[in-house]
Amino acid sequence: MSAFSGFSGSIRFRKRSTGRGLHGRRLPRRLTQLYAGLALYGASAALLVRGGLGLEPWGVLHQGLAELTGLTMGVVSIVVGAVVLLLWIPIRQRPGLGTVSNVFVVGLAMDAALAAVPEGHGLLIRIPLLIAGIVLNGLATGLYIAARFGPGPRDGLMTGLHRLTGRSVRLVRTAIEVAVVATGFALGGSVGIGTIAYALTIGPLAQLFLRVFAIPPAAGSSTAVAAGTPAGAILRR
Repeated sequence: MSAFSGFSGSIRFRKRSTGRGLHGRRLPRRLTQLYAGLALYGASAALLVRGGLGLEPWGVLHQGLAELTGLTMGVVSIVVGAVVLLLWIPIRQRPGLGTVSNVFVVGLAMDAALAAVPEGHGLLIRIPLLIAGIVLNGLATGLYIAARFGPGPRDGLMTGLHRLTGRSVRLVRTAIEVAVVATGFALGGSVGIGTIAYALTIGPLAQLFLRVFAIPPAAGSSTAVAAGTPAGAILRR
């Protein structure tokens, strides 16, 4: 559920063999980071919804589709993630454990958090919910990406189109997100000051938490990850 375009003019990926992806002494920490990050990502999305001041780009689409279909936002997120994952086939992207887990865990966690957190009324409640949602989103992003189990479906779509078209990551991501926000807004999704605040702050926050939660890769590890430092490429759900 990506406003990292200002940090990614271009991106390099290195592929590693898949034989040792679920082995090694760092595996328990990596799995913990992956699922904690995905669950917190879903919770952060719910906080943005309850704040009512505008959602991040994919959240706008999810909310709009939820309004249209009557499904919960979490279920819509799962369905959209699955559809986006199908789009990986013609662009020859390879999903990892984190990719598939992303589709389900984020949506389930979002619905659970939406059930637990009441809607905010008044700016004294909405603004803290917005800030908490953005910061928690950055933290969650750092957790699950640093686990190195593969990008989320929406990030894989972005990187696949980048590779296929030769266009910059910045241009591809911006084009995708403009289309997503426009569609979601037309369907009734919430766009507001929170959308702008998210776009301006989530990149630096994710970059910070990627450094905090970085796990040094073991020799011969398996996932396809961004080469270089987090500043070189920040991937999101």
